[in-house]
Amino acid sequence: MTRNGFSVTKSLLVLGASLLVFTSIAWCADDKDASDIDKRLDASAKVLDEIMATPDKAIPDKVMRDAKCIAVIPSMVKIAVGFGGNHGKGVATCRTEAGHWSAPAPITITGGSWGLQLGGQAIDVIMVVTNEDGMQHLLHSKFKVGADASAAAGPVGRDTGADTDWKMKAEVLTYSRARGIFAGIDLNGAVVTQDKDETRILYGSFVPFEEILSGKVHPKETSEPFLSAVRKYSGQAKEHGEVITPGNTTAAIR
Repeated sequence: MTRNGFSVTKSLLVLGASLLVFTSIAWCADDKDASDIDKRLDASAKVLDEIMATPDKAIPDKVMRDAKCIAVIPSMVKIAVGFGGNHGKGVATCRTEAGHWSAPAPITITGGSWGLQLGGQAIDVIMVVTNEDGMQHLLHSKFKVGADASAAAGPVGRDTGADTDWKMKAEVLTYSRARGIFAGIDLNGAVVTQDKDETRILYGSFVPFEEILSGKVHPKETSEPFLSAVRKYSGQAKEHGEVITPGNTTAAIR
């Protein structure tokens, strides 16, 4: 073989090896991204399950039964030095016209303030959309809590008569859990948007918020723990033949 021929062969081998390395890196990144959204779905189910397992400190049953949409943001980072701020990722689902819960849509939440504070912590956040107007704001893929949609710290206690509470006039009821303490929280000023990158990862391509949350997208198998938890606490579990037991969001009779 000539020197030139050897050089060409060597170059092709190096190029081939480089392509394999880059492809492997891309596969690893894709696997990690997919794993991240799967973990977020599981964490969201766990947050709902743990909060609703404590009747005297949970979201009222009536709020859950009447909810139009439910969003869970596990481990949202809350940082404050003087004035507070927050950022987190989670998932949302809405009731479809058929009365079932839609496939989950990845979301992000940023901004907002909780007054003068010092320090930082991770908190779990739940947002319950209470009426059709609030649902329409969420379907638009971006809204500002308290501006585009009226919001209030939600009432606590599963047996609370939330229908007589003035807070039920709000389009969005907001809750948080930090260091084991669960309570309503003021999220006015926070902006909720569709997480386009994680939408692509979860569904293989970008799908608009409205299509996902209106029920036009079939949920992935990895979404079942979260959707099962939502159905369980919104009173729909029996429709799906699920066994309602504390701490169990996935058991079902098929």
